Amino acid sequence: MKVDVLLGLQWGDEGKGKVVDVLTPRYDVVARFQGGPNAGHTLEFEGKKYVLRSIPSGIFQHGQINIIGNGVVLDPVLFQEEAEALERSGIDLRKVLKISKKVHLILPTHRLLDAANEKAKGGAKIGTTGKGIGPTYTDKISRNGLRLGDTLHNFETKYSAARDRHVAMLQSMGETPEFNELEARWLKAIEYIKTFDIIDSEHYINRALKEGKSVLCEGAQGTLLDIDFGSYPFVTSSNTITAGACSGLGVAPNKIGEVFGIFKAYCTRVGSGPFPTELFDETGKKIRDIGHEYGAVTGRERRCGWIDLVALRYAIMINGVTQLIMMKSDVLDSFDSIKACVAYKVSGEEITDFPYSIEEECIEPVYVTLPGWKTDMTRMKTEEEFPAQFSEYIKFLEEQLQTPITIVSIGPDREQTIIRKK
Repeated sequence: MKVDVLLGLQWGDEGKGKVVDVLTPRYDVVARFQGGPNAGHTLEFEGKKYVLRSIPSGIFQHGQINIIGNGVVLDPVLFQEEAEALERSGIDLRKVLKISKKVHLILPTHRLLDAANEKAKGGAKIGTTGKGIGPTYTDKISRNGLRLGDTLHNFETKYSAARDRHVAMLQSMGETPEFNELEARWLKAIEYIKTFDIIDSEHYINRALKEGKSVLCEGAQGTLLDIDFGSYPFVTSSNTITAGACSGLGVAPNKIGEVFGIFKAYCTRVGSGPFPTELFDETGKKIRDIGHEYGAVTGRERRCGWIDLVALRYAIMINGVTQLIMMKSDVLDSFDSIKACVAYKVSGEEITDFPYSIEEECIEPVYVTLPGWKTDMTRMKTEEEFPAQFSEYIKFLEEQLQTPITIVSIGPDREQTIIRKK
């Protein structure tokens, strides 16, 4: 068996949580491979709305095993809040959730470092969510991190060393850290996490594949936020691409099967950073209002713009996408016309390859205008019901992206999902 990978192709917020929930019945195991609690995967069904931060989005289905993989950074306090909320809704988490021993822990002092680092940047702020994710990944790479498995071996000594190191760093930045209350909650949450099945997840997943079980790998954020290939430095601190599933779960490259790439029918971005197709007019506001474009975790207003096919082609190439999933098509139902960026104009020259930097260059999007479909699609059940203009929009995108669009979302509920015939 091979693992299938599902990830975002834009600046995050593409709707991965819903799609994982829809696809989960096909799989035996669902595993998160990177990111931290800044990722808010939103799911809606049976009239209720759920936001998951660290727990995989397959948790609501039919008893499949869900794994938080080694590439994830975990905040024990936020994990406990999320897990207890799910347990109150009737989910037996300890039966279906397993956590990698190699997960890196977000310490209370990581949050303080995050805030201090952002403050020190002044006007050059990145727009961090302040959850301590960047400093945790920094410690991981500099070999100073604390892992969940460490809670089972000489934990007090290891934790004290990490905490004291952070305090010294904060003091050198002119900060006077106070975190006694945070620390008490954090240590209590550590004991809560230890009631779950803490495993060597790389062995578990590879053993499952040998036994013929199917695995879906769930990414967080989006390709354009990847630490290597995103719009650096306005990126996240991990590899959000397909390769991140290999390092974030211990899966070999030759074990990768289908790669599902998720994108919105338009574009959004949260926080700072370049955004070539951003709209600052009433059209951008209309997209935001109809699409309820506000961060699931932060509540921050999302910046909105037309779809960027230059960036999408790049993301498809980097990830080896085999199937595309288009989200929030219904948001554009009332528009007279739809625009799609097919190239960039840089210093008078038209380019179709995503450049080294989209921040430094003066980029002018080159648009193609297509007719809108002016039809409410939210109640449709099959692709045969699609208006002709929408079918033409899909055909245009498939030709531009050279990849089939196999799933179309026409609303937030899991039932508002059209599986297209291949």
